[in-house]
Amino acid sequence: MAKIIWSPAALDDIDAIAEFISRDSSYQAALFVDRLLESTVRLEIFPETGRIIPEIGKNDCREVMYGSYRIMYKIAGEEIWITGVVHGARNWKPKE
Repeated sequence: MAKIIWSPAALDDIDAIAEFISRDSSYQAALFVDRLLESTVRLEIFPETGRIIPEIGKNDCREVMYGSYRIMYKIAGEEIWITGVVHGARNWKPKE
């Protein structure tokens, strides 16, 4: 079973999203974060569940969707590194 590790950048992404949602409802923000985190648990057993990130095109760089958000991760042996959480409508490009 793989271990899920959240990068500081991914945690910052979640904080920013939750802060935005909490402007309307702190309850909905907390619920969103809980459910987003839960949506990654299956990666411990099935790390290749997500699709290959099209902008990167490497088998070890994948993403799963939660609502409108892309949860991007990298498979590194027995570790799953969650690297970012971005809205699907955002024009995202990998850092060079």
